[in-house]
Amino acid sequence: MSRAATNKPRQLAALAASLVVLAGLWQPTLAQDSIERAGYFEVRSASTRQVGGVHTLDARLQLVLSSEALAALSSGVPLVIELQLQLIRDRRFWWDDAEADLAVRFELEYRPLSQRYIVRNTNSGDQDSFATLYSALNNLGRVQGLPVIDDALLEPGDDYRIRLRAMLQTQQYPAPLRLLFFWRGEWQLQSEWYEWLLER
Repeated sequence: MSRAATNKPRQLAALAASLVVLAGLWQPTLAQDSIERAGYFEVRSASTRQVGGVHTLDARLQLVLSSEALAALSSGVPLVIELQLQLIRDRRFWWDDAEADLAVRFELEYRPLSQRYIVRNTNSGDQDSFATLYSALNNLGRVQGLPVIDDALLEPGDDYRIRLRAMLQTQQYPAPLRLLFFWRGEWQLQSEWYEWLLER
């Protein structure tokens, strides 16, 4: 038997599993068309301060999940919320230079047996447990003392700007799910960039 013939049943099984997941995500949406909610992400405020020579971030975010994202979460699909930061150096006679990019990811998961919401920082591994979705999202929306960059790595005398946005990340899902999310606006949750001057 050829290798292609051996792999064909596995490919069909993987496709079938993806279709089952897609159907599970699609069905709650059809049933809730009358109460469907559009989500949105917004950076309400953000600033940095130096602590021991390191610039740290304080921010307040508004994170509202769409009906489809809520249905997926309640069905056991973890959601990944990503904070993206860009450090930009101002240059007088040339294009501004993006000096550094930082992404911090948080995984939000619902565990039906314990009826708890788990928020895990995938960068550090730290996690917290919450009794309600509101408290979990409220915790995610309160960023305090997040290290951004060591001041010693910045050019003396240069001016820098920082910008921040929050988004629902879907790259971790299988390809069939990513294709579905691409065409469905309920999964395109991304805030506008919020920009400010880095104080030194």
